Amino acid sequence: MFLIVGLGNPGKEYENTRHNVGFKVLEKISEKLGVKVDKIKFKGLFGEATYGGEKIILLKPMTFMNLSGQSVGEAVRYYKVPSENLIVIYDDMDLPVGRLRIRRKGSSGGHKGMESIISCLSSEDFLRIRVGIGRPKGDVVDHVLGNFDPEENQAVESAIEAAADAALAIVKEGVQEAMNRYNGFMP
Repeated sequence: MFLIVGLGNPGKEYENTRHNVGFKVLEKISEKLGVKVDKIKFKGLFGEATYGGEKIILLKPMTFMNLSGQSVGEAVRYYKVPSENLIVIYDDMDLPVGRLRIRRKGSSGGHKGMESIISCLSSEDFLRIRVGIGRPKGDVVDHVLGNFDPEENQAVESAIEAAADAALAIVKEGVQEAMNRYNGFMP
């Protein structure tokens, strides 16, 4: 069993912000699997699917970004998901817009949602797919809670598609194959 989590903030006002790129990737995965992420549990919305012979739980925490660990922790404990089968997808300012990076483990890198998850799980040992949103030109909060610039939209859409494919590749072909294929992806 795999638990795939997309990080973001609930609410219409955050829907297309840089910080919600994890939600967008999860929505793309649910579309590819033909499953709705609309059941309420684990302080979030979730859906269940099967892919490559594996059961997959898709989760969108509704706790707001900085408390994502509450939702993820509940789901991990409920399903007894091993750390190597937890995939968290989120935005990263340290990567150029549209760039992907898959990692087996690591620190939060200052990302509040990841800090919350690491704290609630008491571990940094889980898979993550980082989607680049670029460095801010001004205030960090304004940047992550702002929309992508029109000239960035094509790169972001390509990255969302590739990140969804990368998550499914991890499930079906393993993390090393997914890393070989998608690390460094740049639209």
